[in-house]
Amino acid sequence: MKSSSRQTEAPRAWQRMLSGRRLDLLEPSPLDVEIEDIAHGLARVARWNGQTHGAHAFSVAQHCVLVEQLVGKFYPDIDPRWRLAALLHDSSEYVIGDMISPFKAALGLDYRAFEARLMEAVHVRFGLPAHLPDRVEQRIKRADKASAFFEATVLAGFEDREAAKFFGRPRGLDAASISALQKLAPQTAEQAGESFIKRFSQLRI
Repeated sequence: MKSSSRQTEAPRAWQRMLSGRRLDLLEPSPLDVEIEDIAHGLARVARWNGQTHGAHAFSVAQHCVLVEQLVGKFYPDIDPRWRLAALLHDSSEYVIGDMISPFKAALGLDYRAFEARLMEAVHVRFGLPAHLPDRVEQRIKRADKASAFFEATVLAGFEDREAAKFFGRPRGLDAASISALQKLAPQTAEQAGESFIKRFSQLRI
């Protein structure tokens, strides 16, 4: 008895983007990465699995803009391309979504390798090294944790002590400082996407 074509056909491993690009999820090509797709996707991915206060989700796009601003605040003389790297630091989530850290740990190394390949494609597409220097990674991570601390306490219902345990308490910053950079009021998907694109355009000049 002959096998049907449906039985032998390989499962689809690509995603159609609104730009028209077809992104291979197993071997992502920088040529298929478009900033409009990234902004559109990240603006619709909720941080904290959507468990935040407000009429709208606090999106990954909004988080990325805040992290980039924090990198600039912590390191005023940093090379602009590393600020671009900060803006793009969670870009893989336009494809895979924002999985909370405990779930990433449960999935293990295969997930992280998949995430790393996507980030390499994003970096190369926008003129960054496929692998960022360790010092740059550490600086972005510092800003990422600072953003997480304030998101956790202002939006996600964490107590101050609990957030400090998981993310560390940022030095030299308070909620007022964060609000001066960007209010932690969740934006609509359209607003978040536009803010992300605007900042990207400014950093690419």
